Formats: sequence, structure tokens, C-alpha cells
Amino acid sequence: MEVEAAKLIGAGLAVVGLGGVGAGIGNIFSSMISSGARNPSAIPMVTLYMWIGFALVEAVALYALLIALLLMFVF
Repeated sequence: MEVEAAKLIGAGLAVVGLGGVGAGIGNIFSSMISSGARNPSAIPMVTLYMWIGFALVEAVALYALLIALLLMFVF
């Protein structure tokens, strides 16, 4: 296998993690909407944790993208 083909395959495998990130973000916001519909007075207490969870899940997406770009253009 050529080195260029291996780099592209590795970059593609690194980006596979973005599918899980999409599911995670959807799960976070669906849980927030569900909890807000059940108890509207709890929304201010839950909002901070929603944004923290969103930021952590989004960081995984940025790390996967960074690894893919490193594999494609640096190595």
C-alpha cells in the first residue's frame, strides 16, 4: 500500500468519530428539551450542565478533525 493511500484511510478512520459526536449532541439537547417539558422550573439549574456536556462532546469532534488534518497534511 502506498503511503498516500494509508494517510487517507487513516484520516477517514479518524473522522468516523464524528458520527458519535452527532448522536451525543442530539442526546444532550433531546434530554434538555424533555426535562424542560417535564419540569420547566428546573431549566435554569440544568442549562449549565447542558452547555458543559455540549462543550465536552464538541471537543471530541475538534480532536477527531485535528487528527484527520494532521494525518492528511503533516505526516
